[in-house]
Amino acid sequence: MSIGEGQLRETNGRAATEDWEQSIGDAIRSLRLGAGLNQAQLAERAGVSIGSVKGIEQGKGSTLRTIIRLVRALDREDWLDSLAPRVTVSPLDMLRSRQEPRQRVRHTRRRD
Repeated sequence: MSIGEGQLRETNGRAATEDWEQSIGDAIRSLRLGAGLNQAQLAERAGVSIGSVKGIEQGKGSTLRTIIRLVRALDREDWLDSLAPRVTVSPLDMLRSRQEPRQRVRHTRRRD
């Protein structure tokens, strides 16, 4: 299951934060069950409290650290890569490549 596969309500063209929290919680629950783990086992594997696992699965807020630990414990680091892909090109280099090369203005000297 991917993050965001569930139904997300949109407000001003964007999904509500609460819907994203629930979608992530549903995905983590699905992965946990698919791995044959109960909440306590996942919590132990991830190094978080069982309350944190329960809270996330219920769509309640959590810290980024806890989410990362759970995702890693479920062997889904690809989620993290898709969330924050590694930058391979410098944004400044991209900006520079889009600019027109500077041209010198040549003035011819008049000979009187």
